[in-house]
Amino acid sequence: MRQREKVIPLAQGRVLEIGVGSGLNFPYYNPNKVSKVYGLDPSLEIRLKAEKAARDLPFEVEFIGLPGEEIPLENKSIDTLVMTYTLCSIPDYLTALQQMLRVLKPGGHLVFCEHGLAPDLPVQKWQHRLTPVWKRLGGGCHLDRNIPELLQQGGFNKLEMETMYIPGWRPASFNFWGVARP
Repeated sequence: MRQREKVIPLAQGRVLEIGVGSGLNFPYYNPNKVSKVYGLDPSLEIRLKAEKAARDLPFEVEFIGLPGEEIPLENKSIDTLVMTYTLCSIPDYLTALQQMLRVLKPGGHLVFCEHGLAPDLPVQKWQHRLTPVWKRLGGGCHLDRNIPELLQQGGFNKLEMETMYIPGWRPASFNFWGVARP
């Protein structure tokens, strides 16, 4: 939650949250800066939890029951993209990132917080060994995705990012967070 607290307040205007999940980010949006949040998530069960969490928010939330690869919004219609602990599990991350770029307004940005490939070789070895089983048990989550590389492959070439191990199991606790721009 501390990682979310760092990045979500950077969102402004019309926001598209990729992988809204149960709405864990909602308390961190600044209602003075956010006019509307589109919450994208393919899971109906989880989206229903997010709908409950959104009932008393001081900004509008609209839910979209599709994956990141299928964003049904107009080109250049979003000011801020938000992604927290989502890029690890998107099957076709490149298509999803291209869709995000398509809907992002000129001058817009992506705020993100993700876990992924650690800088330490011993941890990387465990991440690579565990990922095939982990992704089957963890909803498609890849422990070993190189987040900065994926963002750049998807067209987000300007990264303002911090990294560190957060407390927890080392193969899943190396975090990347910050702002990415095309």
